[in-house]
This record gives sequence, C-alpha cells and structure tokens, in this order.
Amino acid sequence: MEAIRLEKVTKYYGRSRGVIEIDLSVKKGEFFGFIGPNGAGKSTTIRSLVGLIGIDSGRGEIFGKEIGKGKPEILENIGYLPSETLFYPGMKVKDVIKLSAALHRKDCRAEANLLCERLMLDTAKKVEELSFGNRKKLGIVCALQHNPRLCILDEPTSGLDPLMQKEFFSILREKNEKGTTIFLSSHILSEIKNNCSRSAIIREGRIIACDSIENLSQTNTKHVTVKGRVDLSKLQGVYDLQYSGDMMNLLFDGDIGELIALLSKTEISDLTISEPELETIFMNYYLDGGEK
Repeated sequence: MEAIRLEKVTKYYGRSRGVIEIDLSVKKGEFFGFIGPNGAGKSTTIRSLVGLIGIDSGRGEIFGKEIGKGKPEILENIGYLPSETLFYPGMKVKDVIKLSAALHRKDCRAEANLLCERLMLDTAKKVEELSFGNRKKLGIVCALQHNPRLCILDEPTSGLDPLMQKEFFSILREKNEKGTTIFLSSHILSEIKNNCSRSAIIREGRIIACDSIENLSQTNTKHVTVKGRVDLSKLQGVYDLQYSGDMMNLLFDGDIGELIALLSKTEISDLTISEPELETIFMNYYLDGGEK
C-alpha cells in the first residue's frame, strides 16, 4: 500500500505559484526525502497533505484515504512537525505534550517520557522560556509520541545542535525499522543522503526528479581538480570553473578523452577526477533544469 499518493496537485496563492501538477508516491514503510531550497514548494506540498490548505486541482491520498474527505482518520495516523513550531503561551512543556496526546485520544506518557529524556527536554519550563531549539524538540515529541504510522517532518532539524540532530535521526531510524513511514522535507542534503532510500527534488513548484538516492547520485558529470593553469575555453562540457591559486576546480560532462588529451599537452603537476557529491548533483538539477 502507498502511504502517500499525489496526482497533479496544484496550488496557487492568488497569482503567486505554490506547486504545479505534483505527482508523488511514497510506499508504506519508506524513509523518503523531499529536497528543495526555501520557496521551492516543499511546505505548500506538506500543508496540502495534512489538510491545512486546500488545493486548486488534483487529488491526494494518505493510506488510501482521500485528503479532504478522510481528514479525521488521516490525522489519527500521522505525526506532523511544521517548519515553525508555535504553542499556546503560558503553558508548561508537560501540559503541551499532554494536550497533544489528548487530541489523539491516546495514553502517550511512556513514549513521551522516553523522547523527552533522549532529546534532553525540560518539561517543567513554560513554552515562552524555551529557546528555538527546545521549541523544536517539543514539536518533535508532540509529533512522535503517539507512534504514528506516517511522520511528515518539514525542516525538522533547524535549531537543533549537532548532538540532538544525531539523536533525532536515531529515533527516526528506529521508528522506520518498526514500520513507520518517514516523509522528510529538507534542504540539507546530507540528511537526505544519510537517511533516505528515495527522494524527490522539487524546483519552482514542480517535481523535477524522483528516484533512489543511488540513482539520483549516478551521473556522467565528473569533478575535476587540476594543479596548473589550462585554457579550457574551447572544450565542450566544462562548467562551474573556479580558480584557487594555481588550482582549477570544475565540473565536466563532456568527452573525458578530449579532456585528458588536452591536459596531456600542457604543464600540470597534479590531476584528480572523481564522482561529484550529492550536493553538486542537486545544484545541477537546479541550474540546468535536471538536464545534467
């Protein structure tokens, strides 16, 4: 069964673009990544999923229930963490957690206590006393304490220090191993690379790629480092050329034989040709519309 299915989902804010004809499928039990910089349409897609905003056209389902019609049942099965977490002022952390559990009509005390301990969250403080990072921890506890079948997480690690980020992803992996579907929206590519099995890339409101992390990382493009100055202006396939002292760094997707032939005729003292990182591949999708 598919945990998430979106078909031609489109949303505009007046004349401003939200998302355009989003097609997306996430299998039950997947750890799925949703990549894109701020403004690409990640949050609009997610808010449409959880029913916070209506869509102009298209349709979507969560566990086979149509979004907009099966909302109560859908909300029982998901844990949602927005990119910005806001809480009622004057409430203590423990009271916010208790209220969140009551909305799901579940006794979540054991799981909540465990999450608070692992995330080092002080439940006696009032929400207005919390730092941005601790407000994010509180949002995580509220999203996960009822052991949802699907976790929808929008930029979840902003504000968390590296130690808490590591613990947070340990928690997610443990839940995923028990069958929980994870839908992780992020612009931090290392989070996607290190945790997700598949990912979609969104660009200007449209999905431009969706595949396994392994396949998304496969490319003919090479990262080339040359020690020495070489005139590459007539060579096809050179882009993102940068100089640092006597070092040249570039990306190359042309004929590698032509590159080697040209370099062999010049005075260089070192040459490295390697596979580009996921960050580089991601930027290629953005700069060139997914053509590279």
